[in-house]
Amino acid sequence: MPEEIIRPLSVDGVRFSYRLLPHSRPGGAPATEPTLILGGALQGMFGWPQMDDHLGDAADVVTADLPGMGSADPLPPGPSGGLLRRAVLAVADDIGARRLNVFGFSYGTAIAFGFARRHPERVARLALGGVPVHIDAIQIDRWERARRQLAAGDREGFAATAADALMCLDPERPVHRRELARRYVRRSFLHALAHSPHAADSLYRALADRPDFSGGLTGVPALVFAGEHDTVTSPARQREFAATIEGSRFLTIEESDHWVVLERAEEVATLVAGFFTGRRPAAGAVTLPRQAGARAART
Repeated sequence: MPEEIIRPLSVDGVRFSYRLLPHSRPGGAPATEPTLILGGALQGMFGWPQMDDHLGDAADVVTADLPGMGSADPLPPGPSGGLLRRAVLAVADDIGARRLNVFGFSYGTAIAFGFARRHPERVARLALGGVPVHIDAIQIDRWERARRQLAAGDREGFAATAADALMCLDPERPVHRRELARRYVRRSFLHALAHSPHAADSLYRALADRPDFSGGLTGVPALVFAGEHDTVTSPARQREFAATIEGSRFLTIEESDHWVVLERAEEVATLVAGFFTGRRPAAGAVTLPRQAGARAART
């Protein structure tokens, strides 16, 4: 496997970095455009080995610690969407990519979707999973409780509350590897809090920011998927969002919740890699017409 490259960048004076794993495809030419992976609020550049395995022989794989994440500088006060989109553009320019395949998960979907709306000419294909389109009062209350625990210095309590808030714990609804994913998410939160000086601020920003998923999108092939038991935003709501993207495909993945990328890691990696490399649509994927009245405005 080719050796990865890590490069520092800055945007608006905020330092961050990205990781590039060059493709290993025989013959020298990649099968598709470079693939950028944007994860949740505390998911850094080294958390996607399954995507390396499934895409590494077809395309360059790019992950990043964007501003406010991992080893990057903290986000400055105020709205962060524009700065994060400029950071993605800086990555694309630095690797010399005219277009990218972009995969966003959870918090990362807001960055990915916002970038695609602002720069559709730079996006070859867009895949979004676990899109937090709608956060209800129950979720807000859970996260507020987690925030209070963190502010009081109770990191263990925060990690448990935050992990549980993101998962379906109903024993009547089967979730593959539920307890394994639950333990992993808790440990990940604790690790981030221990190793990143601004992890707490990043979490607060992720909770406080209300990303804009309105406005629709045209001209970018898109795939949206959800765990069938996602309790952060229901699959029905995510399907409604997908229908604002012209010609998008939507599907649910069985026996999984919001953390579908952990519980069904192989299935997600195969699904996304197949979409980006132009293989046949996944079984169960529904191609949606664009909803009447959805706007295609750029922000």
